[in-house]
Amino acid sequence: MSHGMRVAPKLVWLSSFSSRPNARFRLLCFPYAGGDAVTIFRKWPEMLPKTVEVCAVQLPGRGTRIADQPFSNIRSAAEVLSVNLRPYLNKPFAFFGHSLGAKICFEVARLLKTAYGLEPFHLCVSGSSAPRIPNTDPLIYDLPEPQFLEELRKLNGTPPEVLRNTELMKLMLPVLRAEFEAAQTYVYVNGPPLGCPITVFGGLQDEEITQDKLQAWCKETTHACSLHMIPGDHFFINTQPAALLQVLSAHLIESFSNQRIIPKKAEKKVR
Repeated sequence: MSHGMRVAPKLVWLSSFSSRPNARFRLLCFPYAGGDAVTIFRKWPEMLPKTVEVCAVQLPGRGTRIADQPFSNIRSAAEVLSVNLRPYLNKPFAFFGHSLGAKICFEVARLLKTAYGLEPFHLCVSGSSAPRIPNTDPLIYDLPEPQFLEELRKLNGTPPEVLRNTELMKLMLPVLRAEFEAAQTYVYVNGPPLGCPITVFGGLQDEEITQDKLQAWCKETTHACSLHMIPGDHFFINTQPAALLQVLSAHLIESFSNQRIIPKKAEKKVR
């Protein structure tokens, strides 16, 4: 690893919303491009069972880490994260990632498996084309500022009042550009599939991330894989959290129970 990273203090990389010493597992949540993980996932603990400890993965460049250099490459991000998150994988853990966060948590899961023999017991990905589907959209991360802001408006993920706030956008633009670069320049590299179940979520009104692009996530595991469409556009994670978390919770609890009972050799691939 070329980054020379040392393990950072817990609160830099991971924010846990409430102390749940009796939680049976941790759910590490990876945000979308430009999103502050603490803000996005703040209400999740009260909407999920008390057996789940919800942890927000704080990426550099936003929230409490606004002064830190943002990632502009998904694989580099996965390398750094796999080192810095390892101390918090000392109990069963699952991953959830939305949009850019889905690709990042997928690459972290792959790296943890190949480098350390660690694997989430469940991977939940949301609002993201499967990793092996190449990006064919025009690149927007290096557009001049007015055009870039217009593209952000169209995506409907940045509140209009934020887009109008010149001072705030001055802070946010480098982060957004870096993270859009990470998302748009990602190139899938063949590797061994994961051995954990994958649950995939998409927005019924998301015109970009179609069901075909979502379904292809099932090629990334030797285990069960299911697809669930939620009402809403690309940011259904914000507009329909209850619908999303109802399904997510059921899958996590079932998967957690099964991994404690079913021996590895009995696992089957389900389509």
